[in-house]
Amino acid sequence: MNIVIVDDNMTNLMIIEKILQKAGYDKLVLLSSARELYHYLQLEEPNPAEVPVDLILMDLMMPEIDGLEACRTILANERYEDLPIIIVTAMGDSYKMAEAMDAGALDYVMKPINKVELLARIRSVLRLKYEKDLRKERDKRIQHELNLAKQVQLSMLSDPIQNEDVNIAAVYQPSFELAGDLYAWYQISPGRYGVILLDMMGHGISSSLVCMYIYSTLKDAITGICDPEAVMIELNRRMNQLQMPDRMENYYFTAIYFVLDTAERTIEYVNAGHPAGIMIVDEEVKLLKTGCCPLGFFEEIEVEKGIITYKDEAQILLFTDGLSEALEDEYEDAISKLISSLQEQRNAGPSELFEQLEHGSEMMGDSKDDMCLVMVSTNGGQEAL
Repeated sequence: MNIVIVDDNMTNLMIIEKILQKAGYDKLVLLSSARELYHYLQLEEPNPAEVPVDLILMDLMMPEIDGLEACRTILANERYEDLPIIIVTAMGDSYKMAEAMDAGALDYVMKPINKVELLARIRSVLRLKYEKDLRKERDKRIQHELNLAKQVQLSMLSDPIQNEDVNIAAVYQPSFELAGDLYAWYQISPGRYGVILLDMMGHGISSSLVCMYIYSTLKDAITGICDPEAVMIELNRRMNQLQMPDRMENYYFTAIYFVLDTAERTIEYVNAGHPAGIMIVDEEVKLLKTGCCPLGFFEEIEVEKGIITYKDEAQILLFTDGLSEALEDEYEDAISKLISSLQEQRNAGPSELFEQLEHGSEMMGDSKDDMCLVMVSTNGGQEAL
């Protein structure tokens, strides 16, 4: 246990030293000024080393730099922001004591020193430090595990497809938390592709786990069932398998799923409570609104499938509400901005489109939600990703 004692009075230093030594604290550093304390802590060094300090006992009234100023300076340093400081003073001014606590000191001891009181306050402060250190170490471990989980999530996302039939790619900007957005696409058969974008309720570990649970069913559902109505019913059934009657909240997600048939030139889709996808078919703008409620709310759902045909080319843009909310306060304004950008950037890939949207919106850089954009273009539309 490393304790630093700072006092400009040598007698006080010796008294506190003897008290602590008799109590079993043998790693003591005695300093006579705040300036010496700054030097010991290497506050002014360009490349400071880690200085082992568990507690500072510091006099309030010292020449040049008093205890209040020293307390503020030390705690303002990132390395020592959680370092416990006990002020030792002969002043009985309650305003000064309040000022010391406001400066960041955890406690104070009055002079003349009462041995029992001093040791009790030291034990109390060190116990708080021990608990805080445990919590910091736990938080650090949890953050490490969350970072690993985010990497696992990112590894699940589908790779771009670019061939003679279709170009499919996405831009994904997750928030600092574990994400609730997920996209995937699979080639069902020659010329047929199933594409889905979903947004899980909430963020964090629970939403991430549910997201990965749904991901485990996607490939079999899309390549095996194919039909948008049947796929949504199956995903809703899977979500309801997670629900527990004693829980206050149910897990659910919104999604758009469509099957693109480049031979028949059709797009069959279902929108399950998701922001409407934008489709430009033969220069005409259509919104993908037809579908059902979000998945996971009800055991039985009614699903309506939308079918759109095209002659020459089709371009489809799917996005999550994190993107639309970052673009504008009003949902309709965000849709208009997305349509305008898509029409202006017909041959651009999703990355270029996302960058253009970022340049036109100050809010996107401050968004605390996941933002995802999926772009699909048939041959003859988007030339390169």
